[in-house]
Amino acid sequence: MKIHFSTAALALCTLAASFPGHAQTASAQALYTRSLAATCANCHGTDGRTVQGSSVLPLAGLDKNYLVAQMQAFKTGTRPATVMHQISKGYSDAQIDIIAGYFAAQKK
Repeated sequence: MKIHFSTAALALCTLAASFPGHAQTASAQALYTRSLAATCANCHGTDGRTVQGSSVLPLAGLDKNYLVAQMQAFKTGTRPATVMHQISKGYSDAQIDIIAGYFAAQKK
């Protein structure tokens, strides 16, 4: 019986792998994107909109390429910062691109 189960499990995994577009739906990708962006909310506000009078830069509506460049500068240490050096090192380049795209798409 165990052999049949293993064979069936292998067949299901192979079948699932043959449909990569179905493995991650658009809603799952949107949730992943929003969860990445939410990590910035403590300082930069919900959806990148800081409260009026804040000394922290709002991210909503900024150019995606600008955001990517700034995150890479924090990551390499070429842009001065207090905590962004550590925070930016926790993201892959692909995640930085996703986060930048999210904030660029938000209205100011």
